[in-house]
Amino acid sequence: MLVGVLAVFAFVAALSWPDRSSHQQQQPAARKLGLHVSGREVVEGDGSPFVMRGISHPYAWMQDQRQAFADIKRLGANTVRVVLTRQTTAPEVADVVATCKQQKLICVLENHDTTGYGDQEGSVPLDAVTGWWAGLRDVLAGQEDYVVVNIGNEPYGNSGTEAWTAATKAAVRKLRDAGLRHLLMADAPNWGQDWSGVMRDNAASVLAADPLHNTVFSVHMYGVYGTAEKVTGYLDAFRRQGLPLVVGEFGWKHTDGAVADDAIMRAAQERGVGYLGWSWSGNSGGVEYLDAATGFDAGRLTDWGRRLFAHIRETAREATVFTTASR
Repeated sequence: MLVGVLAVFAFVAALSWPDRSSHQQQQPAARKLGLHVSGREVVEGDGSPFVMRGISHPYAWMQDQRQAFADIKRLGANTVRVVLTRQTTAPEVADVVATCKQQKLICVLENHDTTGYGDQEGSVPLDAVTGWWAGLRDVLAGQEDYVVVNIGNEPYGNSGTEAWTAATKAAVRKLRDAGLRHLLMADAPNWGQDWSGVMRDNAASVLAADPLHNTVFSVHMYGVYGTAEKVTGYLDAFRRQGLPLVVGEFGWKHTDGAVADDAIMRAAQERGVGYLGWSWSGNSGGVEYLDAATGFDAGRLTDWGRRLFAHIRETAREATVFTTASR
């Protein structure tokens, strides 16, 4: 989340990407990958496209708000992005994953400690969270169908963003070396908004550096994306490159200006791009307008929450891993 929001919220064998010329023979290997990148799409283990539709939940600071998972699902989401920190323990993460699966939600786990590194006091570099993720290897092993690893939230502010590419490549390699085979999600710099184009211009090289070719990129859309043209321009830059992208956060307005939220949802739907709104509840410090639900009460959705979940209900498809009887 941007500045101004209170964030209340082994070893891997070398693998080659499946040979498209022998698709039938490669199906078992593809299935084992779980959620994975295929061209510019995120697909499930059986190859079914999966388009994220959901919202972030500030679990790390609001662990008593467990009803949120069920409420988010009941309102139509197929994905929940769960805020964690390095203080979140392995048993707690295991419980979060189990709860997501019980509610039939794909679980995007994100570490929030990296938020605004270089600009935000107390924030840490991506390298500082890789060991924490490695420590979750046993908890996350076997959950590749259900879990996306969002390496670090908004890992650079507006300072030092030129280091994003090398830092992200190094983090991806360390997670692969630690045995994590999951779909990875890499947030953009510039507080997630990538106004400098660093992620846009270097995403291809980051994806190429992933031994499993299994990283999706996440842009956060706030005031930088105040017009439909800016929204579609950014999404289409990734389309032209054939790269996978999600809108990992967005709101309807923010301290840096109005947000073209209707255009974000419309353009994402037209292009098969996932999106995750910010956020379920718990914002403070003057940005309570970003709460989708007042006081974590699903019966008191805000204008923002009603608009967001109306579009989610119209467009979300539950992951087939939850709907296929043979699994």
